[in-house]
Amino acid sequence: MTDSDSSGGGREQVPSRERKRFPGISSRAYEHPADRSALVALRKLSGFDTVFKALSGLLPERSLRLLFLSDSVRVGDQQFQHLHTMLRDACYILDLEKVPPMYVTQDPQPNAMCIGLDEPIIVVTTGLVELLDEEEMRAVVGHEVGHALSGHSVYRTILLFLTNFALKVAWIPLGNIAIMAIVTALREWFRKSELSADRAGLLVGQDLRASMRGLMKIAGGNHLHEMNVDAFLAQAEEYESGGDLRDSVLKIMNVLPRSHPFTTVRAAELKKWAESRDYQRIMDGHYPRRDEDKDTSVTDSFKESASHYADSVRSSKDPLMGLVRDIAGGAGDLGGKLRDTFTGRGSTSTRQRPGDGREDPPRGSGDGPEGSGR
Repeated sequence: MTDSDSSGGGREQVPSRERKRFPGISSRAYEHPADRSALVALRKLSGFDTVFKALSGLLPERSLRLLFLSDSVRVGDQQFQHLHTMLRDACYILDLEKVPPMYVTQDPQPNAMCIGLDEPIIVVTTGLVELLDEEEMRAVVGHEVGHALSGHSVYRTILLFLTNFALKVAWIPLGNIAIMAIVTALREWFRKSELSADRAGLLVGQDLRASMRGLMKIAGGNHLHEMNVDAFLAQAEEYESGGDLRDSVLKIMNVLPRSHPFTTVRAAELKKWAESRDYQRIMDGHYPRRDEDKDTSVTDSFKESASHYADSVRSSKDPLMGLVRDIAGGAGDLGGKLRDTFTGRGSTSTRQRPGDGREDPPRGSGDGPEGSGR
């Protein structure tokens, strides 16, 4: 980041290359509807308020800060200066007044997180720093600043604590069930919040190709010469539309233990948003402001989330969503549909002769002129 004279005679921090800035932008501008609705559902979960209030006073946030201060490298003018510049750029572009502390910690696993209850802290691993180039890393830093602006760090911190705590009380029959119910709900919300933060990263980096490259590297390592963006996005299309209801159930089971959505899904969601009218309006300077947040209607947020889910069900190619559409449309014989799907019956199922209740054998079974046996 470079310095330039502001109109008031002071010094203003501006990005190292020309990028659009979004003064006073509200996190509502980039938050995914599923993120907001999942957070509302989380807050309504039985027992969550009690746990949240208790942990807010008990979590050793000062200890957490001291841990990173003592055992990681703090980003600044003299250490990881290029990351410090990216961080200030991101805060300038999203108009985050206070730049959060940022640390690099030794870990070969590529990862980044924004944690903290009172004030957010951004942590990136050496594995991530070594994997990504400058523009890819800029999108990641913007992603984490997006988490900070949205206030996600509080719930992320609680998720980290409860995940570790659940392991310690696993031997308690009922205690673990109660904790895991909240952990599961937190994970569901956090997966959705990642979609919001990916959008914030794009607003900061303003380079969709760099965002795509970063996600591809996180999935397949530093082998870009062996990868292709279109083929990578085709994987997301195949993942969404392939298989049958059994595969849909397996997808749900696979994602439940994860804190992040699958990488191909994140890439497809981000590309879809980048091509949307909503993104273009933000880039043109038309977006909700923070000073309007207090006047925001909760009912409107619910309506927006409901509309998003309705659109998702209508456009989804997933077999389970197809069944949901059938149910909503009043399709008949849903029990038979489910039976045929999960037992593998369908096109080869027997057919009744009209009127006599008897069944015809499948064509080509060998019981007639078309059979292969005689």
